[in-house]
Amino acid sequence: MDILYFHQYFSTPEGATGLRSYQMAQALIRKGHKVTMVCGGSMQTGLSGPFKMGKRCGTVDGIEVIELNLPYSNYHGFLKRSITFFRFAFRSIKIALTRKYDLIFATSTPLTAGLPGIAASFLRRKPFVFEVRDLWPELPREMGVVTNPLVLKAMDVLEWLSYHSARKCIGLSPGIVEGIKRRGIPAEKIAMIPNGCDLDIFAPKAGEALRPQGVGENEFLAIFSGAHGIANGLDAVLDAAGELKKRQRFDIKLLFVGDGKLKPALKHRAETEGLNNCMFLDPVPKMALASYQRGADVGLMILANVPAFYYGTSPNKFFDYIATGLPVLNNYPGWLADMIRQYRCGLAVPPSDPEAFAEGLEYMADHRSELIEMGKHARHLAEQEFDRRILAEKFVAWLEGSII
Repeated sequence: MDILYFHQYFSTPEGATGLRSYQMAQALIRKGHKVTMVCGGSMQTGLSGPFKMGKRCGTVDGIEVIELNLPYSNYHGFLKRSITFFRFAFRSIKIALTRKYDLIFATSTPLTAGLPGIAASFLRRKPFVFEVRDLWPELPREMGVVTNPLVLKAMDVLEWLSYHSARKCIGLSPGIVEGIKRRGIPAEKIAMIPNGCDLDIFAPKAGEALRPQGVGENEFLAIFSGAHGIANGLDAVLDAAGELKKRQRFDIKLLFVGDGKLKPALKHRAETEGLNNCMFLDPVPKMALASYQRGADVGLMILANVPAFYYGTSPNKFFDYIATGLPVLNNYPGWLADMIRQYRCGLAVPPSDPEAFAEGLEYMADHRSELIEMGKHARHLAEQEFDRRILAEKFVAWLEGSII
């Protein structure tokens, strides 16, 4: 089977972002399928050299990659990001309407990723599978990022068209699956395949354990890895850092690894308030991130207190944490908090409560033997429920069944 795969943010393990599309493509190739990945020009795609006619092409680890020269940054404003999304979608439509392939697969975000699939489905009768990573327009509406009723209506229509044009859908969390069902898609056409754990990359004892300069061997280190944007709600961590400072818990350090539009403001706030317990690092490749996580004592699963997040997200960082055998401190309700309690692999604290957040960190720092057990439970959860290789086999089977 020849699969045309669209993911605007595709990255190899050399990059600092999620590896889902890379790993799923590898699973397809192992089963004898051909994969052509169409992506934007803002991640580590494995290609180098100049762009010609706005793109560059090559083969990366068996994947045929078409990288469009469309740089993107979380620092861009809403309008500039939207223009980049639509430019990628319209150039992708041209590829979807001219290349030879058996099945088209597109993964969001952004929601515009579904446009080439819609076009191929209607104009070429090609089987289309759509993967939903976030619910739109629910999330931007609840976050207040998009308020224009015409824009929200356009998103609503595009979401409906994407789901109904697809032969099958994939949702990454229970809430996403329910959201797809609410748009009239039968349950038998939807598979829940969450983000998974790269058990080899993040194996607890597979490599060195790194700690940033200034963190003592016996000090307690909590790590957050990922985007520093509005959705991440990282001011909650700084609120907790301030509470720890009041309590004179100078032995508890907080490490932020990543980048995003709000990172400069977060760093400025930490400096202004004298939060010396907070440290910031630039994004690092996955192998280096695994080393920093091995050197940490707990992983921070943080999101803004938005109800649509509770069951409607499947954050990469959570799965990286538990793959490393890191206990997780979670600050919002939902399916991940439920799982943390069920498997006893961390603590879940109420949202918007810096005192409870600080108390959670203090409890973990003061109960190291219990923390070790939490870490073992975390790794067990990763192996039992979220092994990427097993999830990839389910993914491959779901796509293979889409052309019957």
